[in-house]
Amino acid sequence: MTSRRAFIAGSVGTGLAVVGGAAFQASAAGDRNTPAAGGSGHVRSVTAITEVYGDGQKFVAVALEYGHDVVDRHLTTSTFTVSGRTVTDVYANRAAERAPRGENGRFVVVELSPDDSGAALWSTGGGGGGGTPPGSPAPTATPTATPSASASAGAAASGPTILTPSATVTQAGTVYTTAGRRYEPDGTALTTDRVVNPVVDDFVQRTFADPVTGESLPYNLFVPRDYNPHKKYPLVLFVHDASVVGAPVLGPLVQGLGAVCWATPEDQARHECFVLAPQYPSVVVEDDYNPTALFDTTINLVEHLTDAYSIDPKRRYTTGQSMGAMMSLGFGIRYTDVFAALYIVAGQWPAAQATPLASKKMWVHVSQGDAKAFPGENAIMQVVEAEGTKIATAAGWDAQFTQAEYAAAVRAIEAQKAPVQYTTYLAGTVSGAGADAGAEHTGTWRYAYTVPGIRDWVFRQSL
Repeated sequence: MTSRRAFIAGSVGTGLAVVGGAAFQASAAGDRNTPAAGGSGHVRSVTAITEVYGDGQKFVAVALEYGHDVVDRHLTTSTFTVSGRTVTDVYANRAAERAPRGENGRFVVVELSPDDSGAALWSTGGGGGGGTPPGSPAPTATPTATPSASASAGAAASGPTILTPSATVTQAGTVYTTAGRRYEPDGTALTTDRVVNPVVDDFVQRTFADPVTGESLPYNLFVPRDYNPHKKYPLVLFVHDASVVGAPVLGPLVQGLGAVCWATPEDQARHECFVLAPQYPSVVVEDDYNPTALFDTTINLVEHLTDAYSIDPKRRYTTGQSMGAMMSLGFGIRYTDVFAALYIVAGQWPAAQATPLASKKMWVHVSQGDAKAFPGENAIMQVVEAEGTKIATAAGWDAQFTQAEYAAAVRAIEAQKAPVQYTTYLAGTVSGAGADAGAEHTGTWRYAYTVPGIRDWVFRQSL
């Protein structure tokens, strides 16, 4: 992939070079900076940077901190190599974070392809994903909780894991600083020594001891950055699917976008809100639709947080995928006055119990190729419509829509002015469709939480 900056033509001789009007001198080995462990003297730290995608968290960049500001315009994709990874861009920045464009600063950001085999950090134990490129130090797997005896086969026997990103970086080209220094490549291999997880790091982890059910429920909570106890805030509850059962507490944040999409700086700028993502130690509801006590504990946790913070009880929302969608439907049926709106992704509930959903504001989303959730949702829609509730529908969406196409599709649905929106993906358009019987199901939520217009619709709803 070509860098966003073109390389300045011409050769640079040894010793002095004039770049941008400043004279650069090759740096001495004894540069007066605290070096990174095992690194050359002018690099102070090497930070791994992650990002969460629809199919999980990935290791997508490395940021090298120098003792002086680095000149951005002379960095190219050939300035650094990362063992076992594909470098897609290199630029300077003022912080250890990715940016749409470079600027002179102490950090050099080396972006890596998220499609590399060594990029994936989230694994359900089924053999997918890894955190360490070939030739790099072995990753550290975050210990997993042991699922209870009631956990179904949906949770892999080896348990879900979150790998710690690790990589070896080598400077292969000259780095110029604004102070007139020139750092020549010396072959030193640098290993990442810290990690930054954007958005994920903004959540706090706690455990709720439910005095009513006696259950304990670990959870992740995002509190708005400028939280003001004199202002009322919405709350979004995200309920994960069964593949995350027994994962470390961060599991719901890194397995996909269902939780973190609401907490990004972009979404918070539009809709400041709390985001709650419980981590279930066991399966809460299976195909018998007889939920365990953790179902009620979740509602008790929502009420507990509403009392503890300035959360608006008229603007609480629930969403989830698969097991989480089932639970959210169940919440809408059994606790009709708790959530102002439901965003249901690839789930079902017995249609015979669905009548209370006719009074709820819902956005239901599923793939037409989902052999179980699609007919299940159709049956619920029939019950809701029979109760006199208007349902907005559309011809099947293509999961591969551009953002502009998604925005237009959302506008078309909203133009029907209905309390219930029912949208479906055309069979075969979700990621992995045709690979196995469950791909149409699991593939749905890789895209369902990437549509800003649906999230905007959620926040317009209230009790």
